[in-house]
Amino acid sequence: MPEAKLLENLKYLFNPRTVAVIGASDNPNKLGAHVMKSLTQGGFEGRILPVNPSAKTIMGIEAMGSVLDSSIPIDLAVVVVPAQFVPAVFEQCVSKNVRGIVLITAGFKEIDDPQGAKLQEKVRRLATKAAIPVIGPNTFGMINLNRNLNASFTPQFSLLQKGKLTLVSQSGGMSHLLAFMAMKQEVGFSKVVGLGNRLNVDFPDMVSYLMEDPDTEVIMLYLEGLDQPRRLLEAASRGRGKKPIIAYKTGRAESGDRASLSHTGSLAGNHDIYRGGFRQAGILCLDSSEALLDTARAMLMCPPPKGRKVAILSGQAGPAMAAGDFCEANGLEIAAFDSGTQKVINELLPPLALRTNPVDLGPAWYDARAIAGIVGAVMEDKNVDAILLLMMFASANRGAIASVSDLALRWKQQKPLITCLAAPQGIWEKQVKELEQSGALTNLPTPERAAQALVNLWEYRKIMEK
Repeated sequence: MPEAKLLENLKYLFNPRTVAVIGASDNPNKLGAHVMKSLTQGGFEGRILPVNPSAKTIMGIEAMGSVLDSSIPIDLAVVVVPAQFVPAVFEQCVSKNVRGIVLITAGFKEIDDPQGAKLQEKVRRLATKAAIPVIGPNTFGMINLNRNLNASFTPQFSLLQKGKLTLVSQSGGMSHLLAFMAMKQEVGFSKVVGLGNRLNVDFPDMVSYLMEDPDTEVIMLYLEGLDQPRRLLEAASRGRGKKPIIAYKTGRAESGDRASLSHTGSLAGNHDIYRGGFRQAGILCLDSSEALLDTARAMLMCPPPKGRKVAILSGQAGPAMAAGDFCEANGLEIAAFDSGTQKVINELLPPLALRTNPVDLGPAWYDARAIAGIVGAVMEDKNVDAILLLMMFASANRGAIASVSDLALRWKQQKPLITCLAAPQGIWEKQVKELEQSGALTNLPTPERAAQALVNLWEYRKIMEK
């Protein structure tokens, strides 16, 4: 198997100069129309070649009957024809020396009919012999935002901001969910890849490719089942410590195992065995879609804590208690401040406030100097490895974020600073976004999610130390 050549050709698949849409259409009831929309509206700067023998033009672009009719080389073909026509299309792509294929078509290994698996094996042999990497079949497609390439049937993926996170998913639904969550939180992505049935490009191939991808800094995986889990563990082990890999794996229940088989043609397998193997290979295993996105954001912005001692500074007692409970239940320790830090806090807060860790900043709402003094002292405390800063807007504390902004910008997360700064729309968003974009902090929607992200940073640190 020309595995090295397949991996090499992924660079053409993700960075094509010319994209052919085989099965292109003007009919909004056809997937080929939505793929054409994604490419044309997404700002792709290369050539788009619609292929449909029944049309002269599609969306104002001259169409052709076959890729063999093209006078120019084709780097990527997006295939949206019915399954029974796919082998003939692949043969044409091989003849044309197409470098990569996104096979959106379903009706292969995932269906009950054994003919589906036979058809998938037939096209796999065709593509692999020619060293053509294939994303799919049974996929929504893939996106490379840094090249304005939306090779999917969802034009809205192009609304994602550009960034350094890459998601590789076995589920189109989870890809859409995480993308829409990222849009709401203004989180940037580099790539979103729907592997589907994994014809000849699987998770280990993507991990190996992304380890060398300059546009990716954190690798996110959503998995259901794997046919060859050892290959993924070996690929992750080879890149261990180079870039974080975080994974959310479902299918732990019997119903999930059955669903995985019908969804992508693979059994989910024993969840505990997967978790143990992932950890040994340097992959952090998570338990929800929220945790996957939150942890990716934190890993992109924050250094891992050097130890497990956390300081919790909060404008209100309730959020501090919620975060503290979560931290202590998941392996973090509420730090004891050194005497110098405690002295500063005692001087700046009245005795009625909770002045040991967690610290209640509520009595200092009107005193920007006091808030900045306390946060600054805790940042410098040698007994503190990480900080959770929690502040819920309550009208009287409108200036609380401004009071620590300069300090956070200068500090630049010498220790991880994760926040929950929550307010009604239009109050703190601009300030918080500027702090995030400068790398000063990572802001999450709830105290528990902020604490979870910090716990996950610590867990990743422990994995890397082993």
